[in-house]
Amino acid sequence: MSRLTDFAGTRDLTMNLTLRELRGRYKRSVLGWTWSLLNPLATVCIYSLVFSYFLKVQPPTGDPSGLKSFALFLLCGLVPWSFFQNGLNMGLGSLIANSNLIKKVYFPRELLVAATIGSLVVTMFIELGVLAAILLVFGNMVLPWIPVVLLLVAIESVFVLGIALALSVWNVYFRDVQHLMLILLQVLFYTCPIVYPISYVPKTASVFGVEIPLLRIYRLNPLVRFIEAYRDALYNLRMPSLATLGYILVWAFAMLALGAWIFSRLDRRLAEEV
Repeated sequence: MSRLTDFAGTRDLTMNLTLRELRGRYKRSVLGWTWSLLNPLATVCIYSLVFSYFLKVQPPTGDPSGLKSFALFLLCGLVPWSFFQNGLNMGLGSLIANSNLIKKVYFPRELLVAATIGSLVVTMFIELGVLAAILLVFGNMVLPWIPVVLLLVAIESVFVLGIALALSVWNVYFRDVQHLMLILLQVLFYTCPIVYPISYVPKTASVFGVEIPLLRIYRLNPLVRFIEAYRDALYNLRMPSLATLGYILVWAFAMLALGAWIFSRLDRRLAEEV
């Protein structure tokens, strides 16, 4: 109850912290917010060249949209992945970056992490808006599916916030966390169907002579379900399955509860350690 009391009436503070994050992100940059579009577009160009032309990865045909484009297939998975990756990278460093503020005055420190994630949500909306416009140009009528995409953004925001809360406070006590995350994010990127369709993952695999249900294990990863859900709404133009929505919803609130609990346990000596 004491934590809830601290959060009461902090809406203005959260808004101001989020606006500060947004203003400071591209401060003294000539192109400014244009970088939020150039970065993912440059990534799409590089991956399209490598995986589509060199490795000959074939994108699936959208069902029922009929769309077949590797660049758009990649973008529909890359946008939610970029939000997840940036949320973890920036979220885990948010407390250290605001160490002077933490030492000066008391306020719910979770707001620093929440403001960072909130600023990334704004960036994601810009990227999704550009992606929707490109899809419309290619004949994919995504407008009826925008409410579904907004729901997915809300669920993923809760999921990312929960993980970022845990990582941010761990990073204060153990600075190795930020270096470990660079490795883990690389592993997660290639173990998710971002640059390849999930149909490339075999149903079974033999490990030391034992057959394991590889595809079933692969789809236990909540990030796989998130990317599938975004592609269903944007690329395939169909509703994600209720099983997928239920699965990512449970993961999101489980991560938020776990992250908030870990943060509250380690918050007591935060001003001393930061």
